[in-house]
Amino acid sequence: MRAVPASKVWVTGLTVGAIAAVTVLAVQADKGPKPHAVAARPSASATAHPKPTASKAPAAVPDGSGTGRRIVYSLGRRTVWLVDAGDAARRTFAVWPGTVAPDPGTYTVGTRTEGPITGSDGVQIEHIVYFSVKSGSNIAFSNALDGSSPPPASGTPTGGIRMRAADGTAMWAFGTAGTKVAVVK
Repeated sequence: MRAVPASKVWVTGLTVGAIAAVTVLAVQADKGPKPHAVAARPSASATAHPKPTASKAPAAVPDGSGTGRRIVYSLGRRTVWLVDAGDAARRTFAVWPGTVAPDPGTYTVGTRTEGPITGSDGVQIEHIVYFSVKSGSNIAFSNALDGSSPPPASGTPTGGIRMRAADGTAMWAFGTAGTKVAVVK
């Protein structure tokens, strides 16, 4: 029987350690990201609008919002759910609506614009996910680059539904063209 060189023992030990570390990280990643609060930087355009807060666990998806993979937007709660094909909420977050609200019903994501662009209220926005038009205003989810939720421009109809940047990134990844959007009261 031949002796195993010390270098092979070291390589084997390091390989086993690396595999164990990757396995631990994979198990942690499989549990998914946990929503957390993100502090928005104050801006000159920030208002007394309540700041959205992240929920620790996704709230129950509203009844009557349909089934399957979809975005659910509650007008009264000012909340959005990203719902997977198994009807489980994968992410829930508060939003700031504009002055023009979509009617309750089912819509489909049409166009998307990654941005940044200037919104109808003069604020730089990104991750714009369009799903309706009402009274000549495009209705879309987006997030302000500076994290603010400015008041809608006086007398200017706005259909933007704003969210925090992290939620905007999640919406952009989830709300691909053709995704159902259920708007509930």
